[in-house]
Amino acid sequence: MVARLQIIDVTKSFPGVKALRGVSMEVREGEVLAVIGENGAGKSTLMKILAGVQGPDSGQLLWDGKPVAFRNTAESQQCGISLIHQELNLAGNLNLAANIFLGREPHRLGWIDQGKMHREAAAYLEQVGLKVPTKTLAGDLSIGQQQQVEIAKALSCDARVLIMDEPTSSLSSGEAEKLFELIQQLRKQGVSIVYISHRLGEVGRLADRVEVLRDGANAGRLEKNEISHQAMVRLMVGRELSQYFPHQEHPQTEVRLKVEDLVVAGKTAHPVSFEVRGGEIVGMAGLVGAGRTEVVETLLGIRPALGGRVFVDGKSYPLGSPKQAIQAGLALVPEDRRHQGLMTAMSVEDNLVVVSLESRSRLGWIDRKGDRQAAQSQVDSLKIKTPHLQQTAAYLSGGNQQKIVLGKWILNEPKVLMLDEPTRGVDIGAKQEIYMLMEKLAAAGVAILFVSSEMEEILGMADRVLVMHEGRISGELPRSQLSEEAIMELAVGGVTAATTG
Repeated sequence: MVARLQIIDVTKSFPGVKALRGVSMEVREGEVLAVIGENGAGKSTLMKILAGVQGPDSGQLLWDGKPVAFRNTAESQQCGISLIHQELNLAGNLNLAANIFLGREPHRLGWIDQGKMHREAAAYLEQVGLKVPTKTLAGDLSIGQQQQVEIAKALSCDARVLIMDEPTSSLSSGEAEKLFELIQQLRKQGVSIVYISHRLGEVGRLADRVEVLRDGANAGRLEKNEISHQAMVRLMVGRELSQYFPHQEHPQTEVRLKVEDLVVAGKTAHPVSFEVRGGEIVGMAGLVGAGRTEVVETLLGIRPALGGRVFVDGKSYPLGSPKQAIQAGLALVPEDRRHQGLMTAMSVEDNLVVVSLESRSRLGWIDRKGDRQAAQSQVDSLKIKTPHLQQTAAYLSGGNQQKIVLGKWILNEPKVLMLDEPTRGVDIGAKQEIYMLMEKLAAAGVAILFVSSEMEEILGMADRVLVMHEGRISGELPRSQLSEEAIMELAVGGVTAATTG
């Protein structure tokens, strides 16, 4: 295959961080090249350089064998490179045609040629398999459909290299399958795909080649016949992961969390009841939209409860008040860490101490020395990679941001820790560290309830699994009965031999 894009000895530094250290690779015509690595390995920085968002400090880019330098995203797009971000960038209040040609609208006699714009938009939408009228507002589409519009937009720019950053992180399994079909279709049309994902199963299925980055440098590459889960893990983390899921059964104590007939707003048909004991790790499985996130958010008071009672260590607390829930001993690591779990513009220290601030205050005064010591203890304990405590949280990798969210709750010594998709967008090494932390807390008697859409995670870490379907708990499975088939049967509303609720 012909090398369409070549990256030669590219370096990039930021204050206190060397993000890329002499990275080289090539993107060949009509191939799917997967770029993988732990958080902080340099993947995002490299892709921003290719897309013209940032410039390299040194090194060279070649396009069809000729040197190129992108001063902005427009120049990168004109060359034929399009980046589809993990957080989609459509204007929800504009229709699909307007989104596809935003800033590049066809004109006739000084006016936007609406007819031509909608006709051409329809052709691009058909190419990506989206059968929706071009006058539909982008905000009315599902995430999967919005992603198809983003790809149509890229194709309208005559994209020859399409960079996809964690493209399935917010998709249902059905939407992901449609995306995989589209990727194969684009590949046959000669479009090169650069695929960035922490989901190694997808990488193994789609990739023609794999490039692995570690600590800002090339760690190795795998050709099609060399790609395997173990080979990718070994190159990513520089070691074998002999025991990926470190779960073991811990002595269970009294019931720490008891939920009685909880009625969740928007899911009013089925009251939810369950218990979690100290030392127990309970998984909550189900399809997208089953109501799992709504349950944990209602328990913390983020969403209103329409009925029911909740007890922590036998004592009830008023529903609808996050402050009272936290004082009762609950903690929640949310699914969307950047918008709900972190103050991204503030420092690592401020983020770590914010929940437990009051416990260290004296007569209304903040104990800054105590805060620094507490924050440093979490940085050391959780192995948070940061140049210093005053580093702005937004500049850390996703895995380190997730550790900060975990660390702030651990400082508050919770009785019940709820985790919503705890390893989403987190690299394989950081995932195992999070699993080990869950084990450590369970061994200390904390009750853990975690929501996950990753079947391997549910099977690997749960003592017991609650399965939700359309707002109700359709069944409960002890570890001895856990299997992908049993969970999916309950997730789609069926009944297994397990205890059902």
